[in-house]
Amino acid sequence: MEQNISLARRYIEETFVRVGMCADLCVHDKGDGNPHFHVMLTMRPINENGTWGSKQKKEYILDRDGNKQYDPKKRQYKCRSIPSTDWNKHENADIWRQAWEDIVNAELECNGFNIRIDRRSYAEQGIEQIPTVHLGPAASQMERKGIRTELGDQNRVIEITNKEIKQLRARINKLNKWVADEAANPTPPTLHDVIVSILEKQGQSGRSKLKAASQMLIFLQQNNITDIADLEKTVRNMGSKLVSINEDRKKAQRRIDTLKDHIMHSENYKKYRKTKTQYDKLYAEYRSIKKAGGFFSERKAQKALDTANEYRYENSPYLALYENAEKYLRDVLQDRFDPKKSPPIDMWRRELATKTSEVNALYREYTALKEETYKVEKIQASVKVIIQEEMPRTESERARQKSRGLEL
Repeated sequence: MEQNISLARRYIEETFVRVGMCADLCVHDKGDGNPHFHVMLTMRPINENGTWGSKQKKEYILDRDGNKQYDPKKRQYKCRSIPSTDWNKHENADIWRQAWEDIVNAELECNGFNIRIDRRSYAEQGIEQIPTVHLGPAASQMERKGIRTELGDQNRVIEITNKEIKQLRARINKLNKWVADEAANPTPPTLHDVIVSILEKQGQSGRSKLKAASQMLIFLQQNNITDIADLEKTVRNMGSKLVSINEDRKKAQRRIDTLKDHIMHSENYKKYRKTKTQYDKLYAEYRSIKKAGGFFSERKAQKALDTANEYRYENSPYLALYENAEKYLRDVLQDRFDPKKSPPIDMWRRELATKTSEVNALYREYTALKEETYKVEKIQASVKVIIQEEMPRTESERARQKSRGLEL
């Protein structure tokens, strides 16, 4: 615990306090494997005399002649707010994350750990991996107790997919190295001719060898492969195709996650709108009584307010879900948001179905690519066996083929 506090204080002092910001630190370490801290920062600077400075200043919008412009609707001159500092700029987030990365990695190195943290996303690091979704406190707690959640299942699928893609990438890279080595030989073998020669000797070969050779020949003919150079091109295209499939899948998955959020908030918005309407009605009754005045008005107003507050207390979780959904939808729809209309949930559901179909189609492409990789691996193994069996018997001929890298 003391080490966590010390590290957090060092981060705050080196990152925020040195530029004049005030920071409030709260460290959480319950021994559950998730130590973390929260930092609350000021956006107002402190003047030299110790008083608070302005958070922002007003700047008038001038016309071409340098004159202030009057807005008749707002009945004031047009102006914009200019922050007094750059502390609230979005670009600073990466600077602060970089500072945390540097401090933690320095601490890990000082304590003899080989692991390091990286603030960058998978895309920025060049890692072909689909990021998992954020579980949140409720789902995380349920998962730690062994209770499966929808988000947890989604992350497990993503982790399995990432593992499969990583394995297939390694297999294709291995094939790339093999074909590159074979292409570098002084006299690379002609795969087509080697396999045809085996087929022509049906009486001297076993049935399993003939079947394998036939399958290889069909694959080579379908892909117009006659030598190592053609095979190298095919494997290179397989690698490019895997990258393309992975990128398309990540893009589709990001949109799927966004659409699921849209739909979830839309459902909450529709489901609890009556609850919010009822509360607004009760509170409006209180305001109306208070405004009307009259005999016993204060007593009646207090009773109406108590009724409204009691309703809000009993339905606080549902009202919170509604208010959170309304804020979310306003941010998403912006000018298109209309509180009198339902959000376009059906449109989002149709798009979700389309994106899900896209992901399924991409998975089928991935499965086909995996099968194609398996066939090339069989060709690699079988060609080595075929060439070894066709090797001349003399020591000089063996030495010559060994120098070409064809002996197992």
